[in-house]
Amino acid sequence: MRQQWFFMLLLVFSTTLSAQYTEQINSNRPGMSIGAYSVGKGVVQFEAGGALRSYTHEGYNQSTSRGTLGFLSIRWGFLKEQLELTYEGAFLWDELHNKTTGTPIISKQKGFLQNFIGVKYLVYDPFRAEEEPNLYSYKANNRFRLRDLFPAISVTLGTNLIPPSLNPYPYGDVFSSLYRPFFYQNINQPIDEEPFVTLRGMVATQSHFFERWVFVTNFSYSRYLSDYPEISYILTLTHTFHPLWSIYIENQGISSDRYTDTIFRLGAAYLMYDDLQLEATLGSNTKNSPNIVFLNVGASYRLDFHKEYTTAEEREAKALKKEEKKLNKTAKKLAKQDKKRTRRARKN
Repeated sequence: MRQQWFFMLLLVFSTTLSAQYTEQINSNRPGMSIGAYSVGKGVVQFEAGGALRSYTHEGYNQSTSRGTLGFLSIRWGFLKEQLELTYEGAFLWDELHNKTTGTPIISKQKGFLQNFIGVKYLVYDPFRAEEEPNLYSYKANNRFRLRDLFPAISVTLGTNLIPPSLNPYPYGDVFSSLYRPFFYQNINQPIDEEPFVTLRGMVATQSHFFERWVFVTNFSYSRYLSDYPEISYILTLTHTFHPLWSIYIENQGISSDRYTDTIFRLGAAYLMYDDLQLEATLGSNTKNSPNIVFLNVGASYRLDFHKEYTTAEEREAKALKKEEKKLNKTAKKLAKQDKKRTRRARKN
């Protein structure tokens, strides 16, 4: 059944439309969800930062892991307005305190939690036909419209690549090297290993309400080709209460045969200027196996080489103008040749 989820994503078809390039940076952060819109053709965008993470696992006699996470996302809009190549990486340095023995054993670990590269395509945009603003009515411009019920939709397909030598956290488990203290239930059993290559497919939707609210949903099927494929969702609600400030709340659910969890996040973002955004997030999960608490800070910055989109009519008008210029040049050349022939005829 889970494998069918992945292949269903491959069947989503594309339509020709114009993505919504914005004058201000369009970042996936703060939060972990991915918006439906691409950054726009000719834009290269970096979303990076760090996080303090604390894990405590009651199943391992309250063993703990304290670490620093570095994350980086690179997004490049290319070929078409609605197409985006994306990279997402997360690297963790942590100190593991193993309390399953009489004396805690401290060890250090480091490796990737994520190393994903994929392609995102915007397949539907409800804002492709913008309405003219009503210059005389604030209420008319901010009223609820039927089209607000239809979200923008995108599809992301890609692969997660983590070499075994840089993957001490198979399936994101920082406690994977420990044994359960109760009769050492998994002693002499091999430690789970995640394949070097796994696949991920995602459908993202994005809805805008009353100019200041944005609701994003992500539904993904990841770790395909591994022993423990994973289904997850992310729901993110963002409110812009000031031209430079926004806040958000987010809920993420994860489900697989190996790990199930529910995570909540709360954060804010500040637009320093059109191409730079700063953000911070505080979050935790709802279980104790393990309990996770984290604090993220980061920034999003873009290099904007975007060129304005031209319609078919504009391209046709440009081609006609070019053709007219060419015909005028040819007419002048023929007229010049006629004058030369006339002079020769008079001489003769």
